[in-house]
Amino acid sequence: MSANRYRKDFSITWDQIHRDTRDLCARLYPREFKGIIAITRGGLIPAGLIARELNVRWIDTISVTSYDHMNQGQLNIIKPFDPVVGDGEGYLLVDDLVDTGKTARAVRELLPKACFVTIYAKPEGRPLVDECITEVDQDTWIQFPWDMGVSYVEPLVDQFNKD
Repeated sequence: MSANRYRKDFSITWDQIHRDTRDLCARLYPREFKGIIAITRGGLIPAGLIARELNVRWIDTISVTSYDHMNQGQLNIIKPFDPVVGDGEGYLLVDDLVDTGKTARAVRELLPKACFVTIYAKPEGRPLVDECITEVDQDTWIQFPWDMGVSYVEPLVDQFNKD
């Protein structure tokens, strides 16, 4: 799968990630969870926000790699979760996005009874998660705020006066 499969961009701001995560928490409340397992790296920030909103203190991670910037490759689990989690019953599994479902399928096999949530979902991966807030087209590349930097944008009048 290569970068050329993306025809659209969807940029997420920090404010939007906070609002969307809070909306997700409203759907999860009043359920209580023993802990949260964040799929790193994308799930770290949503997991922290969810932990705050739902007052969950126990957080662990599972580190899964499959992306190199915009190209998805072989799945590799480089840090497993705490074995106390067992099959995931009573735990919340969190990621920022479910795309093709490759990562979600692998983690779901390890934690079949966990409640699996993402903030954003694409059609191929959506059936693998229990809850999400925003669904986007499969051909959309999501620009998360932690992947972007703020830079100066020249005013239009200055751009026009260069001619």
